[in-house]
Amino acid sequence: MTMTHPGLPLSWAIFIFASMIVFLVLACVFPVPGKRHTLVYNLTRTPLVGGVIQRIATSVWVLLSLKLLMVLFFLTVIIAGLSGTPVAERNFATVVTWNLWWSALVFSIFVFGSAWCSVCPWDAIAHWLVRRRLWKRAEPNNSLNWRVPRYLNNVWPALILFIGLTWLELGVGITINPYATAVVALLMVVLATISLALFQRKAFCRNFCPVGRTVGVYSQLATVELRPIEPQICADCKTLECYHGNETIDACPTWLVMGRLNQNSYCTSCGNCSLSCPQQNIAWRLRSPSVEAIHSGRPHWDEAWFMLGLLALTAFHGITMMPFWEDWMKSLARLIGDSGRLLWSFSIGLLLCLAIVAGLYSLLISLTRYLAKTQLEFRRCFAEMAFVALPLAFSYHMAHNLNHLIREGGNLWAVITNPLGNGTLPLTMMEKHQRHMQMWLSQDLLYLVQTALMIFGFIVSLQIIRNRGHKLLSGEAQNLWGFRLSPILLFVVTIMSFHLWMLMQPMIMRM
Repeated sequence: MTMTHPGLPLSWAIFIFASMIVFLVLACVFPVPGKRHTLVYNLTRTPLVGGVIQRIATSVWVLLSLKLLMVLFFLTVIIAGLSGTPVAERNFATVVTWNLWWSALVFSIFVFGSAWCSVCPWDAIAHWLVRRRLWKRAEPNNSLNWRVPRYLNNVWPALILFIGLTWLELGVGITINPYATAVVALLMVVLATISLALFQRKAFCRNFCPVGRTVGVYSQLATVELRPIEPQICADCKTLECYHGNETIDACPTWLVMGRLNQNSYCTSCGNCSLSCPQQNIAWRLRSPSVEAIHSGRPHWDEAWFMLGLLALTAFHGITMMPFWEDWMKSLARLIGDSGRLLWSFSIGLLLCLAIVAGLYSLLISLTRYLAKTQLEFRRCFAEMAFVALPLAFSYHMAHNLNHLIREGGNLWAVITNPLGNGTLPLTMMEKHQRHMQMWLSQDLLYLVQTALMIFGFIVSLQIIRNRGHKLLSGEAQNLWGFRLSPILLFVVTIMSFHLWMLMQPMIMRM
């Protein structure tokens, strides 16, 4: 018997859909404002705690301590996965990796941006193995320092690895296999180490890591950013320690110059820039979470495909946790003669989901170009408007993960106190029911947060269309922007409605 979580009640869904209609009408009625000055708040100027925040941002030991803590957790995952109980719900490796870390990571991005990358254990272990330093700059750095080939110097490798990781997670079922979870985690360390040993700086973080690129893309909707305190100081800087590093601090691992930074995508929050800046002119600041997606994000072809891939894979995660998914796969398997673990059927389903999202978006972008009568080429329009996929994926991803985090996190203390699961048995139906009922938040509060997330994603998507869509229009066409851009508006409404439908369905517990 399979336990399921209840879906979002109809009353909440009606409220979300009614809100979508209201905001859609308002977006079409009111004119698009000119580019407004974005308000930001420097956290180092916060009374009482501002100095503490600045000290943390410029302290090697704080960051190093957090890295050591994350490496300790990672090693516990490896040991528990390789030598602990094969019962997934009793093993530290599977519970912490899939119920806690992967579910909570998306929420951490909204609040802390790409802070996870700064304490990533994969990168930390690779750095220590190759550089042979805990934190100081290593010269020579024990790397071949090859330039990343042009065909790899993009995010296509990360997207391919993300699709592969999804195949392993949902198709092969590593989420319920502690040993496989540990092996995949070790494989990520191996890839990070090989990349660091071969290429300049940290190509794994910039081009290859599926988790890092997901964090980077989502962090464009984060409420925080690492930026110059006084832009003029950076404009007058001739030495660019933030880019080159100094005698003790490494260069920026992802080739960023702080004075020219206008989006979070490739910033790993590693702290090298704030540690090496002689003027201590770099600090964390609060901002509107939509500013990059609406205004400052750069439209690149590979990044656009990653955002669409992220949207498709996020929806695919939801579909595979519906009770009817298994029946679909069995029907497809009978049709194509698949047997065994139905991996061919699953693979077809995964590719079909990717193709539907990409095909629908491409078709509607073509229709948008036709109605807008724009002179911009298809690739530019495709990349420019792909930012609408970002809040759609992010809002649903958080709403979906909230169910796992709140409803399946009740046994965390049990696996912390017994990480190997020694002497334990699989959860009984009574224990699963108790976990299902003992939530961290009340059910009504859970529904409220999910509702707020979905409305947030829809509003940001509309603002992206209103602002970025005007780059496709000119002259009198701007007066009819709602009609000219109606295909891409249809894309947003269709995806959001599908996400809402999925939230209303009962969802199978992960473990």
